Amino acid sequence: MVGLLTLGRVVVAGGLMTYVARQCRKPSSVLGRSLARGMNSSHEPLTRWGLSHITIAPNASALDVGCGGGRTIETLASLATEGTVAGIDYSAASVAVARDRNRGLIARGRVRIEEGSVSSLPFPDETFDVVTAVETHYYWPDLSNDVREVLRVLKPGGTFTIIAETYRGRTNDWLYRPLMRGLLRATYLTPEDHRRLLSDAGYRDAAVFIEKRRGWVCVVGYR
Repeated sequence: MVGLLTLGRVVVAGGLMTYVARQCRKPSSVLGRSLARGMNSSHEPLTRWGLSHITIAPNASALDVGCGGGRTIETLASLATEGTVAGIDYSAASVAVARDRNRGLIARGRVRIEEGSVSSLPFPDETFDVVTAVETHYYWPDLSNDVREVLRVLKPGGTFTIIAETYRGRTNDWLYRPLMRGLLRATYLTPEDHRRLLSDAGYRDAAVFIEKRRGWVCVVGYR
C-alpha cells in the first residue's frame, strides 16, 4: 500500500511539473498568465544586462519576438523614446498580459502587440532597426530558419539580440541540462553554437557575451 501511495505521489508530481513546463513554454491558463506576469519581474535584470550590449536610437523601430508578459516591450519603448515598438507571441494568454501591461503606450500609438509565430512574422521586409528575443529562442520550432525570418524583417544595419538566462556549458550545467532538454524540450546551445547560429544565417559580426557568475548569455548580430 505504501508503495502504491508513493508511486501515486510521484505520478502526480511528475504531471504537475510537466503542466508547469508547458505553461512556461506557452501560457494558456490562469497559471500561465500568472507566470507571464512573474517573468516580467524575474527577467528584468537579465534583459537590462543584455540590452546594454547594443545601441538603440531614440527614433528606432523595435520588435520583441516572444514578448511574454510585455516588460521588454516597455523597456524598449523607454529607450526608443521617439520610436515605435512591436511585440509578437504565439500565446494568446501572453498577448493579453502584454497588452494590459502596455495599454497606455498602445493607446498613444507607440506600441502594438500581435499573436503570431516567429516562423512567419507578420511584417514586411526591412521593417525594424532592432529585434530582441528574451528567454524565448529555446522554444522556436525551427531555430535555423526562424533566425533567418528575423533577418528578413531587419533593416540593413539593423541589430538582432538573443538574451537568455542559461546556456550549455555554464556553471552547474549538470543541473540545467536535464531540465532544458528533458522537461522543457528546449534547444540548449553553447556560446559558440549561438554565434555560429547567427553567422550561418547571414548575420554580420556575430558576437557572444557571457555573464559567467549568473550563467547568462547575450548574442548580437547585424544585417
